[in-house]
Amino acid sequence: MNGNVKLNAGARLLFIGDSVTDCNRLRPVGGGSRQALGEGYVAEVDKLLAQVHPRRPVRITNMGISGNTVRDLAARWDKDVIALEPDWLAVMIGINDVWRQFDGVDSAAAVSLEEYRGTYDGLLARTRPLLKGLVLMTPYYVQAERRDIMRLQMDEYGRVVRDLAARHKALFADTQAAIDSALTRLDYKIVAPDRVHPTEIGHRVLAHAFLRAIGFKPQSRR
Repeated sequence: MNGNVKLNAGARLLFIGDSVTDCNRLRPVGGGSRQALGEGYVAEVDKLLAQVHPRRPVRITNMGISGNTVRDLAARWDKDVIALEPDWLAVMIGINDVWRQFDGVDSAAAVSLEEYRGTYDGLLARTRPLLKGLVLMTPYYVQAERRDIMRLQMDEYGRVVRDLAARHKALFADTQAAIDSALTRLDYKIVAPDRVHPTEIGHRVLAHAFLRAIGFKPQSRR
């Protein structure tokens, strides 16, 4: 069971992203205990991966920061990724890059599709040779109506992530597809009341999307 998990026992896995990843993780480095990983999908991944390597678990670090865009990741990449020397890196970024285009709060913080692609590509190009494995997770919007203007834009950014995963030989976690599947049986408020920040159920959906990407098949809850 779960014999195809691609992370070796004792591997160092680092997650980086925005508030969806952050989830009140420990500062300055979210690692060393399950409590340090925050209250979201990263902690759920840690719990479930313990089933695979119970004696020598994967060592997970959470370096998410609320409000971040890919521009913010670039500013802290050397300190929060390179210097920590992970074996595996998981990235989920893009929600704020898009959201700032619509929320009217700080339009200067919005990141265009072209900047998003170029900045993200540059970070991966210099980091991929240092890693044993890379997982790219799409940004998402909890909106089943695919003609919604923000959903359309988020899908464009998700396609960039898919392209970058192929370009950099990364595993690809389609979190938007996982959210869409959940919305066929659940009201959006059960997944994320503001359509972005997940509930416990929403974080479980994200965790399972990541785990499927690395070859782990969580047992369904009854």
